[in-house]
Amino acid sequence: MRAVVTGAGGFIGSHLVSFLKEQGYWVRGVDIKREEERPSPEADEFELLDLRHRDDAVRATGDVDEVWALAADMGGMGYISAHHAKILHDNALINLHTLDAAKQHGVGRYLYTSSACIYPEYLQEDANVTPLKEEDAYPAAPQDAYGWEKLIAERLCLHYAEDYDMEIRIARFHNIFGPYGTWDGGREKAPAALCRKVAVAKLTGDAVVEIWGDGEQTRSFCYIDDCLEGLWRLMRSDHREPLNLGQDRMVSINELADIVASIAGVEIEKKHVDGPQGVRGRNSDNTRLREVLGWEPEISLEEGLARTYAWIEEKVLEQSEAKVLAKAE
Repeated sequence: MRAVVTGAGGFIGSHLVSFLKEQGYWVRGVDIKREEERPSPEADEFELLDLRHRDDAVRATGDVDEVWALAADMGGMGYISAHHAKILHDNALINLHTLDAAKQHGVGRYLYTSSACIYPEYLQEDANVTPLKEEDAYPAAPQDAYGWEKLIAERLCLHYAEDYDMEIRIARFHNIFGPYGTWDGGREKAPAALCRKVAVAKLTGDAVVEIWGDGEQTRSFCYIDDCLEGLWRLMRSDHREPLNLGQDRMVSINELADIVASIAGVEIEKKHVDGPQGVRGRNSDNTRLREVLGWEPEISLEEGLARTYAWIEEKVLEQSEAKVLAKAE
């Protein structure tokens, strides 16, 4: 089998390249940049292409059996809440061009990675949120442009499947995390940001860790290995409707910080500050996931965070040592 992974320079995409190679695939990785934290030498080809341009999308999807469409302009709440126009514009072009190019080439299967951000804000106003079922997406009212863009792309995929007889699968991610992801610079998500902040607190002896808002906003978090297994099972299934992919254990951001601190072996002082928080509560209803795939994520939040924290602490140490050397010079 020959596959292209778009967004192969990103966190999930780079992991997916390695996963597919382990399954015996020939893989082409495509992105506008190479992966900074975890280069993808496993890819049989790696093309630097900009899928906002149709010609690049046609080149990316040629001569493959499957398209795994992960490419997107995205980040944590700090980023997506401040770049609405850019995110909607760029991601709409990426999705339109990639899907249509796959149709042009007669690609056998197409997997689109959506997000739990498509769910209506009016269902997520309480921290003790009712888990979100796939059909809760409508009536539509996502909070941010990122959510609207993902929902529009879902509709596009469903209509292409109907009108052009394409085999399309859609996964709605619920906060995927793990090593080799963005951990600094403004695009990182909550687990990585908290791991970095706790690592800095541990290494400097300053116990203060800043948390946006009161920290009582809730989410569920899914480790990268479970995400890859879920994507694989979904792509091999006959399920043609959007499907939640994530853990269904809900924790507050305050609880998440305490778990990371426990893993690091330090006591922290949480300082709550102003900052974008997203919806008040979000959790995945995994009923359909279990029914469709006969499976659900298995790696605990603690185990996943332990693996992630160890890697981020090492990166913080490297960054600190580099700054010391720079000053010495």
